[in-house]
Amino acid sequence: MHRPYIALAGLLGFSLYTLATMLTAEQSLIAFGRELLSRPDTAQVVIDLYLMALLACVWMYKDGRRRGRSTASLLPYFLLTAVFVSLGPLLYLVVKGFKDE
Repeated sequence: MHRPYIALAGLLGFSLYTLATMLTAEQSLIAFGRELLSRPDTAQVVIDLYLMALLACVWMYKDGRRRGRSTASLLPYFLLTAVFVSLGPLLYLVVKGFKDE
């Protein structure tokens, strides 16, 4: 099986970008989320993003259970997905990929 170098690059790049953005942001993450949901056009994008996040969580849950992982061991991935959407599944892919080796 191939090691997850693409997922690792995406995880590192997006994590660093997210950190830099959060450190320089002029508003809190909650205020930013409220602002996005205040308009129908941006709310549609947020809803679409979180539908994909939900699908990713379902996939991580099913894959994790198939691999014998407990639901509790998957909670950190779900929490990361709930807050930063892409980071949870990317981290899951990286950890899973290196464990498969």
